[in-house]
Amino acid sequence: MKKILIIQGNPDQESYCRALANAYKVGALSAGAEVKEIIVSDLEFNPNLALGYRKRTELEPDLLNAQEKITWADHIVIVYPLWWGGMPALLKGFFDRTFLPGFAFQKKENSVWWDKYLKGKSARIITTMDQPPWYYWLIYGAPGHKALKKMILEFCGITPVKITSIGPIRFSKDSFREKHLNKIKNLGSKQI
Repeated sequence: MKKILIIQGNPDQESYCRALANAYKVGALSAGAEVKEIIVSDLEFNPNLALGYRKRTELEPDLLNAQEKITWADHIVIVYPLWWGGMPALLKGFFDRTFLPGFAFQKKENSVWWDKYLKGKSARIITTMDQPPWYYWLIYGAPGHKALKKMILEFCGITPVKITSIGPIRFSKDSFREKHLNKIKNLGSKQI
């Protein structure tokens, strides 16, 4: 039985991202997976890594619980809207505060290299946007996707990382949204 963690990163409680995360969950549960969730906007924590890595800020209970879920998971699904080319600030703060040295990675002494502590896990990024995904990739180079995939997840050993982009959401019809909910539910049922 695959252990799947769904991280819902849209702070809007009534967002399409929430529906997408739920569709993935329904699909995964129907295939026999064990599913846990983190709804970032429900957590109580300071998203500001005020002292960087120079001095450790004590983790709040919700972040300690999040780290336990990340450790538990075989596959991590992250759902969020693309805002200003990247993830919402609260979700970025979540990664800043949880994917810490000693937990997600560790720099090697006297070296530019590091140990990756989250090896053996895979991930799926699901983003919504108000432009066609091809435009985000071709014109802008998909910087937000690259940052999360390469500089956070793969940096810590999570691989493979697959990306599903859905857009444009603004002015989309119910049929467009329903089609993508079914697509995400299908991905969940395949646990990928």
